[in-house]
Amino acid sequence: MDSSEMRRAGRPRSSVLDREKILRAALRLLNSVGPERFSMAALAGELGVKPPALYHYVKNKQALLVGMREVVSVSIDVSGFGILPWKEAVGQWARSYRDAFAAHPNAIALLATEPIAGATNTLAMYECAVQGFLAAGWEPGRVMSDIVALESFILGSALDVVAPDDMFDPGEDAAQVPGFVKVLAAQRSLDGSRADRAFDVGLGIMLDGLAVRNGSGA
Repeated sequence: MDSSEMRRAGRPRSSVLDREKILRAALRLLNSVGPERFSMAALAGELGVKPPALYHYVKNKQALLVGMREVVSVSIDVSGFGILPWKEAVGQWARSYRDAFAAHPNAIALLATEPIAGATNTLAMYECAVQGFLAAGWEPGRVMSDIVALESFILGSALDVVAPDDMFDPGEDAAQVPGFVKVLAAQRSLDGSRADRAFDVGLGIMLDGLAVRNGSGA
């Protein structure tokens, strides 16, 4: 075997990198370092390659962010639209949406404000949601504002899921806020997650209110 054959024999059959590996590594890095320190150079370092190696799979940082959002969006459940009653379908969508971003809390500030052009999974998710609202009798001009209102609540709730347990602890100032301390103690006596209870209350209120405002019996 000559030297050229040895070099060919020693090469891996598949590339060390692929797009899916890059996107998932990018989400892990973003979770770890936050949006301020997230960069293509940092991602390349995480993967043990030079930055130019990434551009074969993602042409720039915006394309990377679009792809990252695709990975998150694929776990958002839209299967209820067109099958379940509107409230049940939106509730299923909203819960899975919260869970998807709660798994990547540092992605919220970075991904939720990026344009979605080219994000096939994300666009498909919105299309299913929009069709569900229209089928339930929503006026076209109100659909997106209502979806965005729900998204604002969902993404805030995703951050609440990962908030520290002692976030509301008044510490040394407890004596100054007796009512606050009382309700905190009452809350601790309840079963289940504080974040889940708050989400269920807020989502129920929003769905009831939207249905009434739009004259829907959904």
